[in-house]
Amino acid sequence: MIAATAWFLLGLLLLALGGDSVVKAASGLAQRFGASPFVAGLLLVAFGTSLPELVVNARAFVVGAEELALGNAVGSNIVNVGLTLGLAALAAPLLVRARLLSPLLVLLAVASLALIVFGLDGVVTRWEGGLLLLGFVAVLVFLLRQARRESEPVREAIAGYAMTRTGLFLNVLRLVFAALCLYYGARWIVQAAPVFGAGLGWSPLLVGLLPVAIGTALPEVAAAIAAARRGQGDMVLGHVIGSSLFNLLVVVGGMAALRPLAVPASFVRLELPAAIAFVLVLYPMLRGDLTISRREGGVLVVAFLAWIGLELALVRGG
Repeated sequence: MIAATAWFLLGLLLLALGGDSVVKAASGLAQRFGASPFVAGLLLVAFGTSLPELVVNARAFVVGAEELALGNAVGSNIVNVGLTLGLAALAAPLLVRARLLSPLLVLLAVASLALIVFGLDGVVTRWEGGLLLLGFVAVLVFLLRQARRESEPVREAIAGYAMTRTGLFLNVLRLVFAALCLYYGARWIVQAAPVFGAGLGWSPLLVGLLPVAIGTALPEVAAAIAAARRGQGDMVLGHVIGSSLFNLLVVVGGMAALRPLAVPASFVRLELPAAIAFVLVLYPMLRGDLTISRREGGVLVVAFLAWIGLELALVRGG
């Protein structure tokens, strides 16, 4: 178990390095080949931080560890709201100026509810996975259209997020480095996590929900805290909502579209409703003064810790 833990931690380190490198490479190459900094920044803010989770889940899916992948996809959403957003708001109140974030939050709740409905019979079929992927295309179109209506300060902040060097050789090098880090990071995590979890008596689903989801989110937590202290509340919330939508619509939808995805009954009864509950708690925070205060951040963190406590209590009770 000690060796598995060491490989797991090394895999997390490689994912963090690869995730940072691939975001810079994608931004630099997109702008070099004609994308505006605003469009590049918008897509990176919304979906860029999801790439490490995507690679881990793809690896888990390929080797037949679907429960681990499913747990990581939905567990990451709970971690995004409860831990990442909560700790960022504790570091500094988050002022939200982007008007499109509230409707995206509603779409996240709808996507979570759709997955519950799809999973009621114990399986997400290929056509249901296809619907989730089409939902992502619709979200992407909505995002690109609505973002152009944002205020100039918001647009400038989004464009500024994408600023990086656009040299071809540098960004190809970044991409190669990212590919190696993400490949080996995902490989070692997927190999080690079940061994690590078995030593604790945890199921593959719980391993995906807790250590994998939390571990892969830690670099994003650090980045969110730094962004909050710089007054970039839109960036923090955009990362959280965009990453969560990507996990449900692309990661889960993509797995199901390739082959029917078995969904444990406990997952439909507990984890997916928990993900929706976190979204519902967050929505009134944004509809009021458009600020997520330190107190509200504390509420999110306490709710997240209570969810972990419930999951562990159920394991001990089982």
